[in-house]
Amino acid sequence: MAQRLSVSYQKKPCYDIVFSQSFAELWEELKGLGADGRRLCIVTDSRVDELYGDAVLKLLEGNCLKTAKYVFPAGEEHKTLDTVKGVYTYLIEEGFDRKDMLIALGGGVVGDLTGYVAATYLRGIDFVQIPTTLLSQVDSSIGGKTGVDFDGYKNMVGAFKMPRLVYMNLSVLSTLEDRQFFSGFAEVMKSALIKDAAFYEWLIENMYEICERDAAVLEEMVRRCCGIKKLVVEKDPTEQGDRALLNLGHTIGHAIEKAKNFELYHGECVALGTVAAAYISWKKELLSMEEYYEIRDMFVPFYLPISVDGIEPEEILRLTKSDKKMSAGNIRFILLKKIGKAFIDTTVTDEEILAAIKEIQFSDEDAHA
Repeated sequence: MAQRLSVSYQKKPCYDIVFSQSFAELWEELKGLGADGRRLCIVTDSRVDELYGDAVLKLLEGNCLKTAKYVFPAGEEHKTLDTVKGVYTYLIEEGFDRKDMLIALGGGVVGDLTGYVAATYLRGIDFVQIPTTLLSQVDSSIGGKTGVDFDGYKNMVGAFKMPRLVYMNLSVLSTLEDRQFFSGFAEVMKSALIKDAAFYEWLIENMYEICERDAAVLEEMVRRCCGIKKLVVEKDPTEQGDRALLNLGHTIGHAIEKAKNFELYHGECVALGTVAAAYISWKKELLSMEEYYEIRDMFVPFYLPISVDGIEPEEILRLTKSDKKMSAGNIRFILLKKIGKAFIDTTVTDEEILAAIKEIQFSDEDAHA
């Protein structure tokens, strides 16, 4: 029997997060949303389609009015308005109306893009998230943030659109390539650092099992992350306050992501940005030196970078200024008072940011260490 969490929006039940070890219960969940009387369109990318596209399509075929599938090329570089245009065109030509439903089958790129299409096609159409990466399961599929990149600027165009359901087949984590899996772990660490010191200790204690992808340990890890995000987004669904805490590591991380032309995975950039944020927190005498180095070094066993080459600190600083998290000309930087307690700080100076970027900049000394 699948486990579930119920997420509320404006204090009313909105959608369930379902945790399963297969796709077997997917149709019953969709049927409960009235999918048997609708047309369904799976939106996925070329990589996920090869793994799960046909299996999910077969589950839906014959159970609803119509099933269709739209596949776009995999990769962050395709998370654009041009791809959105392609989905719009397909839906129009296939006769989808606002009573129908989209199924986002994939990682963060697929989920964000499909959610944005759902928010804007015919002024709104229902959609369901089926996240297939660790990063999307613990973070991007939950909370209703949707969007696409614009001219390489991360998630600059978007809307809030709540899914009707988030269905997680946790067994898909076993098929992820190592780099993709560990990229997602950066968001796991972020969840613990901002809200749950006990969870942070649990991650340390279960380090080996996580790296070995023990199914029971991964299920508990994903559920705990979802519980943290549920509490945050219910309190602040449209990021007017505390929801911004979920952006720990993202301001500098997004800047590095763009500067490196998306050669690094999102989670790898979040890890670098989190190290930088912890460094600023230490220099502001919020964290001890020992806490800073522990946070930094916690990324290493999970194959996440704590330094990066080929960047110019001044360029990274400039790119942080174009981040969508700017407020009245100030960067809303997320810092740590201690492990498990984050806060929003608008007083971080350019000099502090530059120092943090230089801290994570790969040097010749690192090469000989």
